[in-house]
Parts: sequence; C-alpha cells; structure tokens
Amino acid sequence: MEVLGLSVAGPKSRDALQPLVDRDLSTATFPFLSFAQMNVGMIPARVGRVSFTGELGYELWVAPEYLRALYDLLHAAGKPHGLRNFGGRALNALRLEKSFGNWAREFRPIYGPYEAGLGRFVHLDKPNFIGKAAAVAEQASGGARKLITLVVDADDADAIGDEPIWHGDQVVGWVTSGGYGHTVGKSIALGYVDKTVANETTGFAVELIGERQPAVRSAGALVDPQGQRMRG
Repeated sequence: MEVLGLSVAGPKSRDALQPLVDRDLSTATFPFLSFAQMNVGMIPARVGRVSFTGELGYELWVAPEYLRALYDLLHAAGKPHGLRNFGGRALNALRLEKSFGNWAREFRPIYGPYEAGLGRFVHLDKPNFIGKAAAVAEQASGGARKLITLVVDADDADAIGDEPIWHGDQVVGWVTSGGYGHTVGKSIALGYVDKTVANETTGFAVELIGERQPAVRSAGALVDPQGQRMRG
C-alpha cells in the first residue's frame, strides 16, 4: 500500500495533535518510538512517536488521497500554537546537531550496524535472518570504521559530504554529511573514520575546498545529548 507522510515537530506538537486523535498521546500511554493506527480527525493514519529534529515529534502516514486534507487539518489545529512549515535544510541542520544519521548518507549497505552505531537495534538472539552471520562477525570484530560527529573550525564553507577526514597526516575517513548548526552556531560534519582513531577527540581535520580545517570529535549530540526533549 502506498502511503505519504507528514511530520509535526516541536515542544507544542502534542498540544496541536492531541485534539485531533481518538487516543491519549501522553508519554505514559504513547511513549517514544511507539506506532499506532488511529484516526486524525476522520482520516485513518499510522502515527509514530518519532523525531528527526531531536524535539518532541510525530510522523503521520496516510493514503495519498488523504494527504492534502491532513495537511490542512494540521495547520488549522496548529495555528493557535504557532505551527508553520519548515524546509529540508532546516531539518538537516537540526538532525546534524543531534548526530542523527540519514538514509543514503550515514546508513548504506557498505556500512554495518555496529559501525553506524545501530547495534542496539540488532537482536542476534533471534533465529537466522538475512545478514545475521555478517552482524555476528562485525559485533565480534568491531567493524572497520566508526561513525563520528565532528565540530569543524570552518571558515567560509561547511562540509556537505565526501570530503576527506584527516587525523594527523593521514586520511582516515570521509564525511557523509555536514552543514551549519544554527542552534549551537557551529559547523558540523558526520563521517566514518578508521576505528583505530574513532575514540580520539583532537587531531582531526576536514578538507574543505582544498584546505584542512581543524575539527574536534564530539562525544555526543551537540543539543540535548540525553534525548530528553524527544522522549518527554
């Protein structure tokens, strides 16, 4: 079945959505990472308590013929709360500040789950599944590389992806995505580096327009590292 989705995000997203649905959206009954079928207004939807911004948020998935009606309904309900549209670049900046990976960037078939920091979602105690042997081997070896977050001392350009990452005088990896974090006022890059340097904090540099710009590894997300906002 084809579905299309809309995302509602921000500290008032629950206040805007709650009057439209036929169930309680409180954290006690609909916690982070929950998904459920429910009516939004009179529109059947699959609603997820997930966030790509790091804030409290929801994804709403509906059949294509309902999308415009859902959009109008959300805007009407959200108007008293200051709801407005936001674009892909704003979303990218927010997810970089949270060290959230993106499909086709940080998450690709060439990277394993433990390299990408997704090992907690792999249940090796399940019966045989596609890729289990590779996952078991990667867990044992630690993989070849690790996904890290870098704060770059950039000048007039931010990383966008595929720039070399240096450590000392050696190229040790590559940027998968980057941009400017407007909340923290810093240039941010996500990328994979050799696991031998993945726990280092200093000594990194990202090559931007032919020049190496110093970078420091961040041990966690730059905004709300414990994830309290999206779980609250």
